[in-house]
Amino acid sequence: MANFYGADFDSHRILLICRHAKSSWEDSSLNDFERPLNKRGLRDAPVMGQRLRARGFLPDLIVSSPAVRAQRTAEMYAEALEYPLESIQYNQQQYAATWLELLSLIQQVDDRFRRIFLVGHNPESTSLANALGGLAIANIPTAGMVALSFHCSTWTNVREQSGKLLFFDFPKNPF
Repeated sequence: MANFYGADFDSHRILLICRHAKSSWEDSSLNDFERPLNKRGLRDAPVMGQRLRARGFLPDLIVSSPAVRAQRTAEMYAEALEYPLESIQYNQQQYAATWLELLSLIQQVDDRFRRIFLVGHNPESTSLANALGGLAIANIPTAGMVALSFHCSTWTNVREQSGKLLFFDFPKNPF
């Protein structure tokens, strides 16, 4: 079965690497983990969710950092895509993981999930996209996302530079 991007889902895995939307630094009493989205983040996340919906790009699994700004971003994507909020998985490891630790997390995903969205932070999101896709993205902007396709039947086979770029999108990018 081929999808919009020409990926045969029997032999492909799709990874969407999402950086959380713009967060607020307004309340200095909050620690980094507790920072919420600011007005721009609250505006951009639903827009990016709608862009995914317009592409027909739907997740089998959303895995997010539990930090407030990442969690809210994941929820807004889920709402736009009619993905059940209770099905979002929150993984504490994503909050301060290196790209290699994120790769290890990806390699442990159950193979019944073919399209996963990973909602997290920078610089790790950019590093992961560059490493897996053999890319040279300077920075994934807030609410930005990189979609990669992997020609493999299991997540354990995802390796450095094995991904093919499907798209790189962010709020200021014309759609």
